[in-house]
Amino acid sequence: MPDFVVVLAVNAGVILALFVLAWAVCVAQRDCTPVDSLWGLGMGLVAISTYLQTGGGTPRRIVLTGICVAWALRLGGYMLWRWRDHGPDGRYVRMLDKAKAERGWGYAYAAFRLVFMLQMPLLWLVCLPVQLGQVSPDASPLGPLGLAGAVLAVIGLIFESLADFQLVRFKKNPVNAGQVMDKGLWRYTRHPNYFGDACVWWGLWLVAAETRLGLFAVVGPIYLVYTLTRWSGVPTVEGRMRRKKPGYEDYMRRTSGFFPWPPKPPKAA
Repeated sequence: MPDFVVVLAVNAGVILALFVLAWAVCVAQRDCTPVDSLWGLGMGLVAISTYLQTGGGTPRRIVLTGICVAWALRLGGYMLWRWRDHGPDGRYVRMLDKAKAERGWGYAYAAFRLVFMLQMPLLWLVCLPVQLGQVSPDASPLGPLGLAGAVLAVIGLIFESLADFQLVRFKKNPVNAGQVMDKGLWRYTRHPNYFGDACVWWGLWLVAAETRLGLFAVVGPIYLVYTLTRWSGVPTVEGRMRRKKPGYEDYMRRTSGFFPWPPKPPKAA
């Protein structure tokens, strides 16, 4: 059996064990919100698992693991803080209440079926650049493509970190209650955190793409961008914001949906 298949299989087992443990904890406290932090922390764990299995030590493995772990700790830590600060996520509460009312599912079964079982394979898929990019034994320095990818990933990490910081500060100010955040990075894109996320994972893929197997990991960032822009990211957030904040429609009209771009001028009176 090829070495990379063993690495991928072991990592799938690591993800399964992590999610089963988290599922048991979430069921015990009747709150699935912490699963959001696993999206980041789990990828960091997969990066470390791959590094250890492949022997580590090469520049590519160090860069892929280092950036992924930094991203994982930032996102996972932020999501844990948000859970402790905001309480249970209403999306999961409504989803599991609906499963009980309409299908008669118990909390444990519904949580595993609708939340955990879905996210496990997706985490493994999105993390493919960090996994396949480390399999090659090549210890040569990063080439131009890998260096460009590392720079893009770091820029994305800084971009999304700053965006989340600006949003938290905006929400903490009582004066901004009910207002739309359109300052800082949010002035140039409605979703700077998602854009930064995409930059991180496309950057990691570029680092991996200098290896033959890593090139095929492109499915990871493609799927991530699809998820962020067409499935559970932008559509979910914007549907909720349009219902809650009257000014959001105007914000959508003048502000880029994903890529940062100068805002359109306000409508003439």
